[in-house]
Amino acid sequence: MNSLGWSILFKMGCICSRECIEINNVKYYVLDNIDGGGFSTIYLVEQYGSKKKFAVKKMVCHALEDQKIALQEIEYHSMLTHPNILPCLDHTLTDKGVDPILHNVTVVYMLLPYYSLGTIEKDLKMREKMSFRMKSVDVLKLFIQICEGIKVFHNYRPTPLAHRDIKPSNILLAADGTPVIMDLGSVSPAIVFIKNSAEAQKLQDYASSRCTITYRAPELFNVEVDATIDQRTDIWSLGCLLFALCFYKSPFDYIHEKGDSVALAVVSGRINFPNESPYPESIHNLILDMLKIDPEERPFIDEVKSKANAILTEIDSDAVC
Repeated sequence: MNSLGWSILFKMGCICSRECIEINNVKYYVLDNIDGGGFSTIYLVEQYGSKKKFAVKKMVCHALEDQKIALQEIEYHSMLTHPNILPCLDHTLTDKGVDPILHNVTVVYMLLPYYSLGTIEKDLKMREKMSFRMKSVDVLKLFIQICEGIKVFHNYRPTPLAHRDIKPSNILLAADGTPVIMDLGSVSPAIVFIKNSAEAQKLQDYASSRCTITYRAPELFNVEVDATIDQRTDIWSLGCLLFALCFYKSPFDYIHEKGDSVALAVVSGRINFPNESPYPESIHNLILDMLKIDPEERPFIDEVKSKANAILTEIDSDAVC
């Protein structure tokens, strides 16, 4: 066989060896495994023919309840349309037969836009490595856009929603720097009335599995009977996020890395800023407003956004940092 024949055969072999995902009669070849966790795997894929790159989220469902959760996530994507919220471009559900435990297995695929810059977490790790903090103006502009996206969840009608897992690794960066909130698998109705110990335990278990510990609000660590949980669990997470935008990590990531109890640190309410913080006191105070132990003392998203805008205006006029 001549060199041209070997070349064609090699290329055909490469194509055939790649995993192919089909979503509503369109083929996508898997290029890479971007991320994976206990509930899903995310792949970088290339559309057959056009060679356009996308992300595909694969969720293996071993029970009807798993399937219901996956389909609910897709529904939330269709309900929450905003430039700062990741859209779901297409989806499909595939029957994969029966697993060894005799449960029906289905696989849900979600086709999503691909952002080559990755997440804010990736950006912060790079900045930490280079000791290159964002300017106050840039921090606030990014944070305000994230608030715009979260506002869509919190002000949704008839039932307000909460994201429940806001963190740097769940916010993508578009090519122009626009933050895009992703991973709606943790989204749920924002307002929850806890009437008994069974409901308290159910929410606590949900938070333990779905809400990242270093961004989790204190009321989700020990859910009390007769309590009302609302959108302000997300406000706590936004406080941790704003701290991370300034100092690379959540204030409780530093606790976790030392091996100390995050839960104890969270309920103690002690937030330590670096001694040589380059950021104005107004940003520190906004973080502290969001990280109030008592959720009733935390602002709602409109007030957070309003305060952030006021600080931005003040900084712009003073040309600080």
